[in-house]
Amino acid sequence: MVNLKDFRLLSFDVYGTLIDYESGILSALQPLLSANSCSDVPRSRLLETYYELEVQQQHESPGMPYSQLLATIHQRFAARLGLQPPTAEESRAFGDSVSNWPAFPDTVSALRRLAKRYKLVVLSNIDRHSFALTNSGPLEGFPFDLVITAQDVGSYKPSPRNFRYMLKEVKEHFGVEKEHVLQTAQSQFHDHHPARAMAIHSGWIVRPGAIMGNREEEIYDWKFDTLGEMADALEAELSAP
Repeated sequence: MVNLKDFRLLSFDVYGTLIDYESGILSALQPLLSANSCSDVPRSRLLETYYELEVQQQHESPGMPYSQLLATIHQRFAARLGLQPPTAEESRAFGDSVSNWPAFPDTVSALRRLAKRYKLVVLSNIDRHSFALTNSGPLEGFPFDLVITAQDVGSYKPSPRNFRYMLKEVKEHFGVEKEHVLQTAQSQFHDHHPARAMAIHSGWIVRPGAIMGNREEEIYDWKFDTLGEMADALEAELSAP
């Protein structure tokens, strides 16, 4: 594919791409950190520790719903930093925090612009209930054409199962073949590397300053700092003579 306008469908990561996953995680960790008087731990250490534990837990428990996985990570995060263990109720609250994670400022308007050209599909490491709360809240009820969660697949990205499942579903629902799908995501680890391994084109939404999901080798076919910039680039193509 030479141009963005040649694609028919965008397959979206949500948390990290559309939703400010890192700010949401840090806010949800504040009660635990405050209870342990941990105000001086660098942001990078908090996020790197959380991310390492999340990837490990997703590998160990591929069928665990994401809200439950978060609650489990909460306990392990406290242990890793040498903090007093949170109560089960506190860990459940952390697991239920997803609905409070904010959308990036450009997300909803960019989705509306992109929807004029493409089918928009969610392919997210989340459970159905948590995504429904995100969609009705921070994403303002945006009408995605199809929603695929880790709970539907029974595994978490970067497993190729998730991408095979998505390709099968978009072909069945929309008649869209792989060469017309653009995986649109921030995470190199969860999305761009596995997409390339399956010969799926990808658009990297960098979200400058993001820590989680980065890899030394950066793989992408298109690169934009924000989803809004991607929508700008598409509109520029469409308006070109």
